[in-house]
Amino acid sequence: MKKPLVGALFAVLLLGAGTAPAVADTSHDAAAPTAKVAAPRAVKAKAVNFAGTVALSNCSGSVVRTAASLPSDPALVLSNGHCMETGFPGPGEVVFNRSSTRSFTLLNSAGSGVGTLRASKIAYGTMTDTDISLYQLTRTYAQIESTYGIKALELNAAHPVQGTAITVVSGYWRRTYSCNVDGFVYRLKEGEWTWKDSVRYTSACQTIGGTSGSPVIDNATGKVVAVNNTGNEDGQQCTDNNPCEVDESGNVTVRQGINYAQETYGIVPCIGTGSQIDLNRAGCTLPKP
Repeated sequence: MKKPLVGALFAVLLLGAGTAPAVADTSHDAAAPTAKVAAPRAVKAKAVNFAGTVALSNCSGSVVRTAASLPSDPALVLSNGHCMETGFPGPGEVVFNRSSTRSFTLLNSAGSGVGTLRASKIAYGTMTDTDISLYQLTRTYAQIESTYGIKALELNAAHPVQGTAITVVSGYWRRTYSCNVDGFVYRLKEGEWTWKDSVRYTSACQTIGGTSGSPVIDNATGKVVAVNNTGNEDGQQCTDNNPCEVDESGNVTVRQGINYAQETYGIVPCIGTGSQIDLNRAGCTLPKP
């Protein structure tokens, strides 16, 4: 995963980072033999922009909801587990319903900051099997839309599909990266951590540090299908910032310069009434504390 960036740089970005070099966390994964392939779509692609994304002090993120979320529910922000202010959770560690007052800069469609959102807690965070964090905010979806005219991004409830055209949207850098889902990695190993069924991008998505936590958006539906988290920088095997792909037979593949993301469809069954994370809900397979 990309190292979190320092707050001083973030302050500069808020004053006008539009001309800054593009940076983002990346993730690529090897296509499994059973990988799904996208069928031709007749659906007109939606314009992907920055509306609903957020900038953290060290990473990117987005305000997200499920299809069943109510306007009166507290809003949720999605980012990476390695972006939490509490530091990288260790293997097997889950952060659950921990108090937080972290702030997020909400962006409009043009990538301009329009306001500050604040967390009430880290609803969920882990780097085991996946690399995600979910913050519950002090405002509801309705309050955010009423104040800023911005709707949350919807989490796709289905597994992503190989070949899908996607855009990685970094609120930290106000940059987008467009490519396709190249395939899926059975196990993606980086240092102490192992992630399951990761998304590998095609080489066009050259994301870098600071794009960790960026939503990966299906261009055809406008829905979030993954969260950007890492990439192999130096060609090393299974070390920090150099994830390796491991197939079901234990064979290891290193793809220098390729980036990866963690699927988000598995989050959907775990979000219950009032945006509460309920790890005992039917279909929820996120690791438990």
